[in-house]
Amino acid sequence: VVGRQPRVAPGERFEYTSWAMLRTPFGTMRGSYDMERPDGSRFDARIAEFALTLPNALH
Repeated sequence: VVGRQPRVAPGERFEYTSWAMLRTPFGTMRGSYDMERPDGSRFDARIAEFALTLPNALH
């Protein structure tokens, strides 16, 4: 999350809104978050690929 470093305790959740400009009505996005545990160890939380579409663009 650009510019934010939220602390999320077990059982909590964090949500945010983002956007991306597309040159086509369809696209996909995927990635990962670099996470840090309370003990300082780090891991990547992978985000599965998901569709970016205009509302009502898919059946």
